[in-house]
Amino acid sequence: MARSPDAVGKTYPPVTYAVGREKIREYALAVGETDPLHLDVGAARAAGHADIVAPPMFAVVYAAPAIGPAIFDPEVGIDFALMVHGAQEFSWGPLVVAGDEVTTTVGVKKIEQRGGTDLFCFESVSVSQEGATVSVGLWTNIVRGG
Repeated sequence: MARSPDAVGKTYPPVTYAVGREKIREYALAVGETDPLHLDVGAARAAGHADIVAPPMFAVVYAAPAIGPAIFDPEVGIDFALMVHGAQEFSWGPLVVAGDEVTTTVGVKKIEQRGGTDLFCFESVSVSQEGATVSVGLWTNIVRGG
């Protein structure tokens, strides 16, 4: 596949993710998170939250279903045999808790070539059911030998 700079600016349909209590716990345990806010409903409620709180990088879980169509889009042109993960950057808004429904929209932010390497940058914007932006992510994939 050849990269297509014409895909820059393209957006994809939003994807809604229902944040579950057990998924937050599983994620927290998988990444070694020990803060009771992420594991114990009582502790989270005692701290003023409606339910357990998702760790910040849980953003990857609720945003990933929206990223898929963008990176697999033939118009974007990523060669997966040569792709490696480049970077992720996030900014966060209000905390995400179990019971939230987060809707993520993804767009192609940048496609460029540097020294024979293609860089594909996607932006995700995730919004809660109340309309608050809970995270904005920049996802960079590198394709060697592009």
